Amino acid sequence: MTHLSDDTFEAFLPIILNRDTIDLREVAFIDPFGMVGLLETGRYFTLTRKKQTLLLPGSAELLKYLERMDFFKFAGRYFELVPEAPDLSGKYLRSAVTDVLLEITPIEKSDDIHYIVGKVKQRAQAILARHLHYNERAIDIFIVALSEVCQNILEHSENTGFVGIQKYFFQKQEKNVVKIAVMDPGLGFRKTISERIAVKNDLEAIEKALLHGVSRYEDAGRGHGLAAVRRFVREWNGKISIRSGTAKLSIIPDWARGREKEINLTYFPGAQINIMLPEV
Repeated sequence: MTHLSDDTFEAFLPIILNRDTIDLREVAFIDPFGMVGLLETGRYFTLTRKKQTLLLPGSAELLKYLERMDFFKFAGRYFELVPEAPDLSGKYLRSAVTDVLLEITPIEKSDDIHYIVGKVKQRAQAILARHLHYNERAIDIFIVALSEVCQNILEHSENTGFVGIQKYFFQKQEKNVVKIAVMDPGLGFRKTISERIAVKNDLEAIEKALLHGVSRYEDAGRGHGLAAVRRFVREWNGKISIRSGTAKLSIIPDWARGREKEINLTYFPGAQINIMLPEV
Protein backbone atom coordinates (compact mmCIF):
# COMPACT_ATOMS: atom_id res chain seq x y z
CA MET A 1 0.00 0.00 0.00
CA THR A 2 1.57 3.27 -1.13
CA HIS A 3 -0.98 5.76 0.23
CA LEU A 4 -1.98 6.45 3.83
CA SER A 5 -5.10 8.59 3.71
CA ASP A 6 -8.77 8.67 4.64
CA ASP A 7 -9.38 6.19 1.79
CA THR A 8 -6.89 3.58 3.07
CA PHE A 9 -7.00 4.16 6.83
CA GLU A 10 -9.22 1.12 7.50
CA ALA A 11 -6.74 -1.19 5.77
CA PHE A 12 -3.80 0.34 7.64
CA LEU A 13 -5.41 0.41 11.10
CA PRO A 14 -5.20 -3.31 12.01
CA ILE A 15 -1.61 -3.36 10.74
CA ILE A 16 -0.62 -0.33 12.81
CA LEU A 17 -2.32 -1.62 15.96
CA ASN A 18 -0.90 -5.14 15.84
CA ARG A 19 2.75 -4.69 14.90
CA ASP A 20 5.78 -3.49 16.79
CA THR A 21 7.23 -2.08 13.56
CA ILE A 22 5.32 0.07 11.07
CA ASP A 23 6.97 0.12 7.66
CA LEU A 24 6.30 3.28 5.65
CA ARG A 25 9.36 3.01 3.40
CA GLU A 26 7.30 2.41 0.24
CA VAL A 27 4.58 4.94 1.10
CA ALA A 28 4.54 7.84 -1.36
CA PHE A 29 1.60 9.90 -0.06
CA ILE A 30 0.17 10.71 3.38
CA ASP A 31 -2.67 13.19 3.86
CA PRO A 32 -3.63 14.97 7.13
CA PHE A 33 -5.99 12.13 8.08
CA GLY A 34 -3.15 9.65 7.63
CA MET A 35 -0.73 11.76 9.67
CA VAL A 36 -3.14 12.42 12.53
CA GLY A 37 -4.24 8.78 12.41
CA LEU A 38 -0.65 7.59 12.73
CA LEU A 39 -0.06 9.81 15.73
CA GLU A 40 -3.25 8.72 17.48
CA THR A 41 -2.71 5.01 16.83
CA GLY A 42 0.86 5.29 18.08
CA ARG A 43 -0.40 7.08 21.16
CA TYR A 44 -3.03 4.39 21.77
CA PHE A 45 -0.44 1.63 21.32
CA THR A 46 1.89 3.13 23.93
CA LEU A 47 -0.82 2.98 26.59
CA THR A 48 -0.28 -0.76 26.98
CA ARG A 49 3.03 -1.47 25.23
CA LYS A 50 6.37 0.12 24.46
CA LYS A 51 6.79 2.53 21.57
CA GLN A 52 6.49 1.09 18.08
CA THR A 53 9.28 1.48 15.55
CA LEU A 54 8.29 3.66 12.60
CA LEU A 55 10.33 3.09 9.45
CA LEU A 56 10.11 6.45 7.67
CA PRO A 57 9.24 6.86 4.00
CA GLY A 58 12.07 6.69 1.50
CA SER A 59 10.68 9.58 -0.53
CA ALA A 60 12.56 12.82 0.14
CA GLU A 61 9.55 14.81 -1.06
CA LEU A 62 7.25 13.05 1.38
CA LEU A 63 9.69 13.64 4.24
CA LYS A 64 9.73 17.29 3.27
CA TYR A 65 5.95 17.40 3.37
CA LEU A 66 5.79 15.63 6.76
CA GLU A 67 8.23 18.17 8.13
CA ARG A 68 6.19 21.01 6.61
CA MET A 69 3.11 19.67 8.37
CA ASP A 70 4.98 19.48 11.73
CA PHE A 71 4.49 15.71 11.90
CA PHE A 72 7.95 15.21 13.39
CA LYS A 73 7.20 17.62 16.23
CA PHE A 74 4.94 14.92 17.70
CA ALA A 75 5.95 11.60 16.13
CA GLY A 76 8.86 11.07 18.53
CA ARG A 77 6.42 10.99 21.44
CA TYR A 78 4.86 7.76 20.23
CA PHE A 79 7.38 6.11 17.90
CA GLU A 80 11.03 5.18 17.67
CA LEU A 81 11.83 6.74 14.31
CA VAL A 82 14.14 4.91 11.89
CA PRO A 83 16.13 6.66 10.69
CA GLU A 84 15.91 9.42 13.28
CA ALA A 85 13.69 12.38 12.44
CA PRO A 86 15.51 14.11 9.59
CA ASP A 87 16.86 17.62 9.99
CA LEU A 88 15.33 19.21 6.92
CA SER A 89 15.42 22.82 8.03
CA GLY A 90 18.55 23.61 6.06
CA LYS A 91 17.81 21.48 3.03
CA TYR A 92 14.13 22.34 2.69
CA LEU A 93 13.13 25.89 3.52
CA ARG A 94 9.44 26.40 4.08
CA SER A 95 7.85 28.29 1.25
CA ALA A 96 5.86 31.44 1.95
CA VAL A 97 3.44 30.21 -0.72
CA THR A 98 1.79 27.11 0.68
CA ASP A 99 -1.39 25.07 0.47
CA VAL A 100 -1.20 24.19 4.17
CA LEU A 101 -4.13 25.77 5.98
CA LEU A 102 -3.08 24.33 9.35
CA GLU A 103 -0.11 22.16 10.32
CA ILE A 104 -0.68 19.21 12.63
CA THR A 105 -1.74 20.96 15.83
CA PRO A 106 -2.60 19.54 19.26
CA ILE A 107 -5.96 20.27 20.89
CA GLU A 108 -5.37 20.15 24.62
CA LYS A 109 -6.92 23.32 26.04
CA SER A 110 -9.14 26.25 25.04
CA ASP A 111 -6.12 28.38 24.14
CA ASP A 112 -5.25 25.84 21.45
CA ILE A 113 -8.58 26.47 19.74
CA HIS A 114 -7.94 30.23 19.78
CA TYR A 115 -4.55 29.56 18.17
CA ILE A 116 -6.10 27.26 15.55
CA VAL A 117 -8.79 29.79 14.65
CA GLY A 118 -6.24 32.59 14.45
CA LYS A 119 -3.90 30.60 12.20
CA VAL A 120 -6.72 29.55 9.88
CA LYS A 121 -8.00 33.13 9.67
CA GLN A 122 -4.52 34.26 8.59
CA ARG A 123 -4.46 31.81 5.71
CA ALA A 124 -8.16 31.72 4.82
CA GLN A 125 -8.06 34.41 2.17
CA ALA A 126 -5.02 32.92 0.45
CA ILE A 127 -6.48 29.41 0.32
CA LEU A 128 -10.25 29.37 0.87
CA ALA A 129 -10.99 32.52 -1.13
CA ARG A 130 -8.43 32.09 -3.91
CA HIS A 131 -8.60 28.34 -4.48
CA LEU A 132 -12.09 27.39 -3.27
CA HIS A 133 -13.74 30.72 -4.18
CA TYR A 134 -15.44 31.00 -0.80
CA ASN A 135 -16.93 34.38 0.09
CA GLU A 136 -16.51 36.10 3.46
CA ARG A 137 -19.69 34.57 4.84
CA ALA A 138 -18.57 31.05 3.91
CA ILE A 139 -15.12 31.60 5.42
CA ASP A 140 -16.65 32.86 8.67
CA ILE A 141 -18.97 29.83 8.87
CA PHE A 142 -16.04 27.54 8.02
CA ILE A 143 -14.03 28.91 10.95
CA VAL A 144 -16.99 28.56 13.32
CA ALA A 145 -17.54 24.96 12.15
CA LEU A 146 -13.86 24.13 12.66
CA SER A 147 -13.99 25.64 16.14
CA GLU A 148 -17.05 23.53 16.98
CA VAL A 149 -15.36 20.30 15.91
CA CYS A 150 -12.26 21.09 17.97
CA GLN A 151 -14.32 22.20 20.97
CA ASN A 152 -16.11 18.85 20.96
CA ILE A 153 -12.82 17.17 21.90
CA LEU A 154 -12.42 19.31 25.00
CA GLU A 155 -16.07 19.06 26.04
CA HIS A 156 -16.89 15.43 25.28
CA SER A 157 -13.85 13.22 24.77
CA GLU A 158 -12.23 13.76 28.19
CA ASN A 159 -8.98 13.55 26.26
CA THR A 160 -6.86 15.58 23.85
CA GLY A 161 -6.52 15.41 20.07
CA PHE A 162 -4.91 16.61 16.86
CA VAL A 163 -6.10 18.56 13.83
CA GLY A 164 -4.54 19.17 10.41
CA ILE A 165 -5.82 20.94 7.26
CA GLN A 166 -4.47 20.92 3.69
CA LYS A 167 -5.61 22.03 0.24
CA TYR A 168 -5.23 19.57 -2.67
CA PHE A 169 -6.04 19.58 -6.36
CA PHE A 170 -8.10 16.52 -7.30
CA GLN A 171 -7.25 15.74 -10.91
CA LYS A 172 -10.15 13.34 -11.49
CA GLN A 173 -12.68 15.95 -10.42
CA GLU A 174 -10.55 18.84 -11.74
CA LYS A 175 -11.21 20.84 -8.60
CA ASN A 176 -9.47 22.05 -5.48
CA VAL A 177 -10.46 20.40 -2.22
CA VAL A 178 -9.62 21.24 1.40
CA LYS A 179 -9.22 18.21 3.67
CA ILE A 180 -9.70 18.57 7.42
CA ALA A 181 -8.74 15.81 9.86
CA VAL A 182 -9.62 15.95 13.56
CA MET A 183 -9.09 13.02 15.94
CA ASP A 184 -9.02 12.13 19.62
CA PRO A 185 -8.61 8.76 21.41
CA GLY A 186 -11.18 9.65 24.06
CA LEU A 187 -14.53 8.28 25.20
CA GLY A 188 -16.13 8.07 21.77
CA PHE A 189 -19.69 8.81 20.69
CA ARG A 190 -21.39 5.74 22.13
CA LYS A 191 -20.13 6.29 25.67
CA THR A 192 -20.89 10.02 25.73
CA ILE A 193 -24.31 9.81 24.05
CA SER A 194 -25.39 6.89 26.27
CA GLU A 195 -25.04 9.18 29.29
CA ARG A 196 -28.11 10.98 27.90
CA ILE A 197 -30.10 8.35 25.99
CA ALA A 198 -29.88 4.64 25.31
CA VAL A 199 -28.10 3.71 22.08
CA LYS A 200 -27.62 0.20 20.68
CA ASN A 201 -24.26 0.60 19.01
CA ASP A 202 -21.57 2.98 17.75
CA LEU A 203 -23.35 3.74 14.48
CA GLU A 204 -26.58 4.79 16.20
CA ALA A 205 -24.60 7.02 18.56
CA ILE A 206 -22.91 8.82 15.65
CA GLU A 207 -26.29 9.21 13.91
CA LYS A 208 -27.84 10.73 17.02
CA ALA A 209 -25.03 13.28 17.30
CA LEU A 210 -24.54 14.18 13.65
CA LEU A 211 -28.08 13.92 12.26
CA HIS A 212 -30.21 14.73 15.30
CA GLY A 213 -28.03 17.04 17.41
CA VAL A 214 -28.10 14.86 20.52
CA SER A 215 -25.48 15.69 23.15
CA ARG A 216 -24.39 14.09 26.42
CA TYR A 217 -25.53 17.33 28.10
CA GLU A 218 -29.12 18.46 28.62
CA ASP A 219 -28.26 22.18 28.69
CA ALA A 220 -30.14 24.33 26.20
CA GLY A 221 -28.09 24.92 23.08
CA ARG A 222 -25.95 21.83 23.51
CA GLY A 223 -25.61 19.30 20.71
CA HIS A 224 -25.92 21.77 17.86
CA GLY A 225 -22.22 21.95 17.05
CA LEU A 226 -22.00 18.90 14.83
CA ALA A 227 -25.41 19.61 13.33
CA ALA A 228 -24.14 23.06 12.32
CA VAL A 229 -21.02 21.48 10.80
CA ARG A 230 -23.22 19.04 8.85
CA ARG A 231 -25.35 21.90 7.50
CA PHE A 232 -22.27 23.84 6.41
CA VAL A 233 -20.74 20.80 4.71
CA ARG A 234 -23.98 20.09 2.87
CA GLU A 235 -24.44 23.73 1.83
CA TRP A 236 -21.01 23.70 0.19
CA ASN A 237 -21.46 20.21 -1.31
CA GLY A 238 -18.76 18.72 0.87
CA LYS A 239 -18.17 15.34 2.48
CA ILE A 240 -18.03 14.54 6.18
CA SER A 241 -17.18 11.19 7.76
CA ILE A 242 -17.24 10.39 11.45
CA ARG A 243 -15.68 7.20 12.76
CA SER A 244 -15.99 6.05 16.37
CA GLY A 245 -15.47 2.67 17.97
CA THR A 246 -16.31 0.13 15.26
CA ALA A 247 -18.57 2.25 13.03
CA LYS A 248 -18.39 5.06 10.51
CA LEU A 249 -21.08 7.37 9.16
CA SER A 250 -20.54 9.55 6.08
CA ILE A 251 -22.45 12.17 4.15
CA ILE A 252 -21.20 11.83 0.59
CA PRO A 253 -21.76 14.27 -2.31
CA ASP A 254 -22.00 13.06 -5.90
CA TRP A 255 -18.36 13.96 -6.68
CA ALA A 256 -16.90 11.86 -3.84
CA ARG A 257 -16.78 8.14 -3.14
CA GLY A 258 -17.34 5.93 -0.12
CA ARG A 259 -20.06 4.15 1.82
CA GLU A 260 -22.60 6.01 3.94
CA LYS A 261 -22.67 3.48 6.77
CA GLU A 262 -19.97 1.05 7.87
CA ILE A 263 -20.02 -1.30 10.85
CA ASN A 264 -17.82 -4.04 12.32
CA LEU A 265 -14.67 -2.02 11.69
CA THR A 266 -11.46 -2.49 13.67
CA TYR A 267 -12.09 -1.03 17.10
CA PHE A 268 -10.39 2.29 17.79
CA PRO A 269 -11.32 4.61 20.67
CA GLY A 270 -12.49 8.18 20.50
CA ALA A 271 -13.61 9.95 17.34
CA GLN A 272 -12.03 10.37 13.91
CA ILE A 273 -13.53 13.12 11.77
CA ASN A 274 -12.71 13.76 8.13
CA ILE A 275 -14.17 16.72 6.21
CA MET A 276 -13.63 17.49 2.54
CA LEU A 277 -14.76 20.81 1.05
CA PRO A 278 -14.60 21.45 -2.73
CA GLU A 279 -14.22 24.69 -4.62
CA VAL A 280 -17.42 26.30 -5.84
